[in-house]
Amino acid sequence: MPAANEERSQITTHILDTGTGRPASGVKATLEAKSASGWQEIGSGSTDADGRIKNLGPVQVEAGHYRISFETGAYFGKQGTETFFPAVTIDFFVNDVAEHYHVPLLISPFAYSTYRGS
Repeated sequence: MPAANEERSQITTHILDTGTGRPASGVKATLEAKSASGWQEIGSGSTDADGRIKNLGPVQVEAGHYRISFETGAYFGKQGTETFFPAVTIDFFVNDVAEHYHVPLLISPFAYSTYRGS
């Protein structure tokens, strides 16, 4: 949970490195919302020691089309590990503004997976 003085974003993420079996810390992520004029950045952050970003964006978002871009190439590069994916981008819809949207990412140097978390 976020600290008492820190509110959790409506959209959060968690990254696990399945190659090492550990959280992926230090991965930069950017949250964007699609508008009539294109994509607009609404938040960003880096994963903590537990692989989480709890304050990625606003506490409340509107219904719409969103995406999170993860800088996975930089993460693997710092480890001296070759990767096929320099970045991972996940597009998704927020349909119910009363719900929390958790977007986990499982990564390895040559594969990734995601799902709708809670």
